[in-house]
Amino acid sequence: MHAMADQSQRLEPSPWDLAAAAFLTWRGGDRAALDELVRVMTPILWQVVRSYRLDADVAADTIQATWLAFVRSHESIADPQAVGKWLTTSARRLAARASARGSTDPVEDEVLHRQLPAQRSAESTAISNDENARLWRAVLTLDERCQRLLRVVAFEQRPDYERLADDLGMPVGSIGPTRGRCLAKLRRALEPEGVIS
Repeated sequence: MHAMADQSQRLEPSPWDLAAAAFLTWRGGDRAALDELVRVMTPILWQVVRSYRLDADVAADTIQATWLAFVRSHESIADPQAVGKWLTTSARRLAARASARGSTDPVEDEVLHRQLPAQRSAESTAISNDENARLWRAVLTLDERCQRLLRVVAFEQRPDYERLADDLGMPVGSIGPTRGRCLAKLRRALEPEGVIS
């Protein structure tokens, strides 16, 4: 069970992945996804902007200007995975301009680097990719209902149980017990794969 908890923590998407997914959904026409993108990226933008030692009002204006520039120029971002970099680079440029107008010095990159999400090592990425591949091979051994249910549980933080029940053709009250049975089947399928001991 502990190994399964460790596995679920490793499967948690990074802020960059969440930003890319929200951006893609927003570009697909879901206006609410822009709120998710703002929720994920604004704390990171605050760190970038405040590293230039701007006062709170100027920093807030800089972040607002970053979002405004993004809304105006979002079509120029071809790769959704680049949205995080686009936003942080824009915030950095705008903060540097605001800093140049004042007399503040930016914090050195080494300090900022410690505040931003760390990149994983190639070895860690390879191990994670291998474990993910084993996990999804095991999921494919389950019946279709379990596969669909576990995909929703894995990728939605707060699944809509009524919609899920409708999609799967089952009563809302049976989703929890069915999920438990599906997870037990998945654990059994993962034992030969060496993902859980």
